Amino acid sequence: MSSESPQREDLQPLLDRLGIPGTRRHIFLCCEATKPKCCAAEVSAASWEHLKKRLKERGLAEQGGVQRTRANCLRLCTQGPVAVVYPEGTWYGQCTPEVLDQIVERHLVHGEIVAEHVIHSEPLRGGATGA
Repeated sequence: MSSESPQREDLQPLLDRLGIPGTRRHIFLCCEATKPKCCAAEVSAASWEHLKKRLKERGLAEQGGVQRTRANCLRLCTQGPVAVVYPEGTWYGQCTPEVLDQIVERHLVHGEIVAEHVIHSEPLRGGATGA
């Protein structure tokens, strides 16, 4: 008997196509908020489109080891657009396309935290819960 649930087996082709099993980093970008507080909606939308494009150009999307998620709000309503990169737990502010280029190249590709744009950096605490 397989240790995987039937639902997981059904999802495996999609998980593989998206490169989820090989994920090294995950970037969340606050953009297109329902009630924008940290920056204009147009600014965050442009940053999101730029991030998607850069990840694809650098070969980081899909099978490249970096996942991306558009967040409606990361609750840090200042210095937006705001991004957070895991597993490092590094929060970045003012994530314009120019800043995102630095984050993509230096952090996502080379593992170097881009100190000049960091708001906060701290890995998540605790371990796996087994859930």
